[in-house]
Amino acid sequence: MKILIIGGNGTIGKTVVSHFKTSHDIIIVGRTNADVTVNIEDSKSIQSMFEKTGPLDAIICIAGEAKWDNFNALTEDDYYIGIKSKLMGQVNLVRIGQHFLNNKGSITLSTGILADDPVIKTTSAAMVNGAIHSFVQAVALEIENNIRVNVVSSGMVEAAYDKYKDYFPGHNPIPMTKVVNGYVRSVLGKGNGEIIRIYD
Repeated sequence: MKILIIGGNGTIGKTVVSHFKTSHDIIIVGRTNADVTVNIEDSKSIQSMFEKTGPLDAIICIAGEAKWDNFNALTEDDYYIGIKSKLMGQVNLVRIGQHFLNNKGSITLSTGILADDPVIKTTSAAMVNGAIHSFVQAVALEIENNIRVNVVSSGMVEAAYDKYKDYFPGHNPIPMTKVVNGYVRSVLGKGNGEIIRIYD
């Protein structure tokens, strides 16, 4: 399979890439230092990326950001960071990317536990994650060409535990092998419109 992995140089992305590259043709996408670069906040950049890669069998996105801060400190513009990047960035990947997928191709988006179990300072991030979950369930009903769309939603991964543990008191860090298996399930399985939750 020819698989495009956006965010393939990130904490989770590197591990997902190393798993799939043993058996598949991988194209790593990022803002910089990648096979192909993209700004997912810009639909023209997304279109250009797909024109460079050509037909694909699977698209995986492990990218997108949102502002973390106390609710009363978040401005309207702060919310738009997550809306433009993590939410609309991934929506546009589906909207545009479907036309570059082979029949029975798949698209896998990424969110996180905040959609179901938010912690403090995550009003914006939790909102965006929840919106993506609803989008995936709805778009799966309409997307054509036998394309499947799923989302992997993981808890705090072990590799990021030291950085984020103070935000997630009592949460169990998720082994990276479990997270990778979520992406494997989405890409190689038959599920469509699924929220693949990996929370423990």
